Amino acid sequence: MKNIEIKKDVNFIETLEEKIDHDGPFSSWELFKMAYDAELITITKDFHGLRALEFLPHMSFLPHQIETAKQAIEEMNGRAILADEVGLGKTIEAGLILKEYMIRGLAKKILILVPASLVNQWVKELNEKFFIPAATFRKNYPWDSYDIIVSSIDTAKRSPNREIILEQHYDFILIDEAHKIKNHKTKNYEFVRALKKKYCLLLTATPVQNQLIEIFNLVSILKPGHLGNYESFLEKYGRDRKKINQDAYLKQLVQKVMVRNTRKDTSLDNAKRHIETIWVDFTPEEYEVYNELDRTFQHASAFSKITFLRELCSSREACYLSLQKYVNDEKNYGQDILQPIIDRIGQLPHHAKAQKVIELIKQIGDEKVIIFTEYRASQLYLQWYLQQHGITSVPFRGGFKRGKKDWMKQLFKDKAQVLIATEAGGEGINLQFCNYMINYDLPWNPMRLEQRIGRIHRYGQENDVHIYNFAIRNTLEEHIMKLLYEKIALFEKVIGHLDDILAELNISSFEGEVKAIMSESQSTGEVKIKLDNLATIIQSTQHAWQEESQYGN
Repeated sequence: MKNIEIKKDVNFIETLEEKIDHDGPFSSWELFKMAYDAELITITKDFHGLRALEFLPHMSFLPHQIETAKQAIEEMNGRAILADEVGLGKTIEAGLILKEYMIRGLAKKILILVPASLVNQWVKELNEKFFIPAATFRKNYPWDSYDIIVSSIDTAKRSPNREIILEQHYDFILIDEAHKIKNHKTKNYEFVRALKKKYCLLLTATPVQNQLIEIFNLVSILKPGHLGNYESFLEKYGRDRKKINQDAYLKQLVQKVMVRNTRKDTSLDNAKRHIETIWVDFTPEEYEVYNELDRTFQHASAFSKITFLRELCSSREACYLSLQKYVNDEKNYGQDILQPIIDRIGQLPHHAKAQKVIELIKQIGDEKVIIFTEYRASQLYLQWYLQQHGITSVPFRGGFKRGKKDWMKQLFKDKAQVLIATEAGGEGINLQFCNYMINYDLPWNPMRLEQRIGRIHRYGQENDVHIYNFAIRNTLEEHIMKLLYEKIALFEKVIGHLDDILAELNISSFEGEVKAIMSESQSTGEVKIKLDNLATIIQSTQHAWQEESQYGN
């Protein structure tokens, strides 16, 4: 080891002694007092409480958000999973924690990784709400010379970005939608695990989706070894995610790094959720075509037939385009049979559901409304149809680039009455300024419906929200509505337990299970019976859990 050379600043001591001997000149008392007062204001006397609140007087934080920030800082040392339910303000909690560390001088170099569609939203909220000078990554912003940068994980993990980022020592790492890195075998997980970090926040509403090992992987990013190693964890707890509640020691370990607030525990239930089913009847012409389509595909793939029937329940345009593509495929035969049906679909009157939408919006008045549809063709048709009735609207879909999505959201807020979204709008965008939603098409997966509702029923919503779920009688939509929604009472917030129920039944994906039922069935009658059986099993499991809970209490 080389000798360390120590040098004394002799000049400073000599200058100080000379000033003392000659009684100055020193700085004026006024300048000294100002410097002293400034130091008192910025100094952190202890590590308890949140100083950031003094610097954000324009913000109104909910009690659970302040408590979460305190817990993450004081008890978890800035390494935590924020796992609140959708709409409770995880972004607000994360911003408050980040602001606190910056004020205390503990965080300067910061990396924030979020889904690509949310990059601009994060930059906007950090700058406007928390006065944190975050910037979107650009090629002319070097990773190693910009202090607070927001990027998508896909951009960050690509060369040459990856190599530059992994060389940096970050004070603070924040990862939104962290459940997308739950699999330790993916490049995303490997990349995040390799980041050099002092403090780290992982944000996700679903820390455990399918297997218990997912929570092990997330915790290992924050505190490697906190839950042991991979092999010992699997050996002790297996993959059953119910263990996280059943094993008291494991639950205690996880609670040391994870905060989860539920809607029932917060004051957010002040904004109530009013849900109404809107039943629609096809016109006689539409029923004729629907039944003819059902008969024509009686011996074809059940999945293909059901897809066409669902599309016809959405719009003639969606079904027409899909059938045209089907007959043009060289592998499919029967153009002579299908062409008359295609022609009849093209001659149908305006869709019964679209007419009901117009009627409902007229009843609602001038309020903002978001409409969700499963199909892009239906989205285009609805936009045109609303325009014919003097109702302004803007589209929102996955194919839009980030800037265009932000533009559509702003147009909806400032100009248009209606935003028509495909499933891309079900995650990420915050629309608290809107409190009316129409589910024009119901998704097969009820969890996706909850994500949709979470766009408006969330932190910042000051009014009750109104949800209208459309379904056409005597069609496949009636089966979906009555069996997958009403029977298992998903609208009464059983949705929060659906993941756990599916794990109990060894069903990895609800949507996958429904699709399997559709593809393996020989008729719509068989589909109805199987969906009924699935709903009955879920319902009985739910009742068994409720009885166990009552017995346990």
